[in-house]
Amino acid sequence: MPLLLNAIRSQFPALKRPVIFLDNPGGTQVARTCVERIDNYLYNMNANHGGNFANSRASDESVEQARQAMADFLNAASPHEIIFGANMTTLTFMMSRTLGQLFQPGDTLVLTRLDHDANVSPWMLLARDKGLNVRFVDFHPEDGTLDMEDMARAMEEKPRLVAFGYASNALGTVNPVNEITRMAHEAGALTYIDAVQWAPHGPIDVQKIGCDFLVCSAYKFYGPHLGALYGRLDLLESLPAYKVRPAPMEAPHKFETGTGNFEHMAGTLGALEYLEWLGQTFGEEYAELYAADYHGRRLSFKQAMTAIHAYEIELNREMIAVLNSIPGARIYGITDAARLDRRVPTFSLTIDGFPPAQVAARLDDYNIYTWDGNFYALEVTNRLGLEGKGGLLRIGATHYNTVEEIQRMGAALREIVRG
Repeated sequence: MPLLLNAIRSQFPALKRPVIFLDNPGGTQVARTCVERIDNYLYNMNANHGGNFANSRASDESVEQARQAMADFLNAASPHEIIFGANMTTLTFMMSRTLGQLFQPGDTLVLTRLDHDANVSPWMLLARDKGLNVRFVDFHPEDGTLDMEDMARAMEEKPRLVAFGYASNALGTVNPVNEITRMAHEAGALTYIDAVQWAPHGPIDVQKIGCDFLVCSAYKFYGPHLGALYGRLDLLESLPAYKVRPAPMEAPHKFETGTGNFEHMAGTLGALEYLEWLGQTFGEEYAELYAADYHGRRLSFKQAMTAIHAYEIELNREMIAVLNSIPGARIYGITDAARLDRRVPTFSLTIDGFPPAQVAARLDDYNIYTWDGNFYALEVTNRLGLEGKGGLLRIGATHYNTVEEIQRMGAALREIVRG
């Protein structure tokens, strides 16, 4: 059945406020089950790891439940392939230093100009410290898609690692991750995928992609501020970790240094329970598509994310129509109606004569939340010639947004431009 927005919106306490949340690429609102799991943890099992008493045992069990749920969401082969951390950026800095022990001076790392800087700077700094080469793959400014011919040329340089995004947090482009992973592996490289911007919008299967690492953030898929990193178990077990003595030697615990944010791991479980409910309630029409490969909660997750993706194609269509009606507006990224499934509903634009920060501030007067600037996609705004000029206005929807909200945003924008 199609998504029933009233039922979905009722699961998000913040949506009772008279606000239109179109700042979602920077962080979504949290599901009620996320809040309930955090409350339950803090009230009933708040303790440190590894104690010989009831609260500590309950806390450890909660963490492992969250780890298993995250493995199910990504279709990881084992919960031991899931590492929790503060956020995607922190996890990537940690893993870049860990992987750096495998690389030798003169080795090449391939990055893209379409990525968030959290999948750029950690590798550039590693290259500086280790004497590595960095090869950037370009994107097409006219539609925000990766230049796959340039990617193929980069593979001829036999890189040791290829780091790329699943979807652009600035332009909304969904990259061909399966193809890039195949190309990288054929060239002998490891792959590191930033899936932060894709995770709220569509299904992920790390086994089918075949990637070595994939990282995402729970606060982008209706959960708390927490990051999660998938790593292939054989790699995690073989890699040396930077850790204190006498911390665990086994994966994933050897990478989770210090006391974890256990309450937010519980909250992540709650967010995933919301998505499981959504898949069971609204994703039945997709069951046949996935039933041969997935079962139980893993099937529910695939149904949920496919239902979300289908609905958001309609939001894409409405967003393009509305933004095209704004005098002087230019949308960056895919606008072709035949390719709307190749983007998430994250739209960046400029409006002639109106600095993005000014427009975002004026939209706030209408209780409409958006972002402005470069969103840490520094390579994107540099490539588009917009860094130093205020960057972009970013308007990002997700599945709890409505067509009516997008139309109201458009009406507000037209008033601002006329104003």
